Amino acid sequence: MIARVLELTAGEPPGEATHWTAAAMAKATGISVSSVQRIWHSHGLAPHRVRQFKLSNDPKFANKLRDVVGLYVDPPAHAVVLSVDEKSQIQALDRTQPGLPMKKGRAGTMTHDYKRNGTTTLFAALNVLEGTVIGRCMQRHRHQEFIHFLNAVEAQVPVGKIVHLILDNYATHKHPKVMQWLARHPRFVFHFTPTSASWLNAVEGFFAKLTRRRLKRGVFRSIVDLQAAINRFIEEANHEPKPFVWTADPDKIIAAVKRGRQTLESIH
Repeated sequence: MIARVLELTAGEPPGEATHWTAAAMAKATGISVSSVQRIWHSHGLAPHRVRQFKLSNDPKFANKLRDVVGLYVDPPAHAVVLSVDEKSQIQALDRTQPGLPMKKGRAGTMTHDYKRNGTTTLFAALNVLEGTVIGRCMQRHRHQEFIHFLNAVEAQVPVGKIVHLILDNYATHKHPKVMQWLARHPRFVFHFTPTSASWLNAVEGFFAKLTRRRLKRGVFRSIVDLQAAINRFIEEANHEPKPFVWTADPDKIIAAVKRGRQTLESIH
């Protein structure tokens, strides 16, 4: 019976369902739901769960990975390493009714619906060595705004230091006007992550923290309120910065990507 459950779990469920449930498996095999759950648990199976992934098809994946990880692990002397990206379309959401505070026996509450009061884009640069963040909120997400942000970074980084910027492959970062700006500022060096590898950009961790700690439950009655809250969050984070520490072995990452590609190729 265990072999039968494992065989069925590895295949397609009956009808139009996308995955097996314990109840469906119990019905198909004639055993109890709890028995199905025990079998799945003992064999490390969880049909109700799915993990998202995206393999990079960048032909220079390995070289770009080693370049970026090298900046994290062994940054050049007399240089500043900044992980740069934008968090676009941050919504200023105001709840339709006031929420209730948490109390003993009851979690805090908030309405499921909301009123939209506009959006903003946060341009941010994470100093890998120090953990501090340079941030600017802007209304749009174009090369003009990116150049304005680069000028803000230029003003804050001490003179005489080389500035290594880690960027993704968004078209704004490679716009001809941005490349012209780069040519006029020789102390800036751009390093691009592989395509479909935003997880390699350290500033994404700061964006996740911002969303989790400030934006997700926030109530913002205007774009001005939203931008002010983001600026305060950045200021607080800079009071107690934590340097970014990279621990993953790039060789293991490259090997995992190769295995993933081989698996996909075998399926197709």
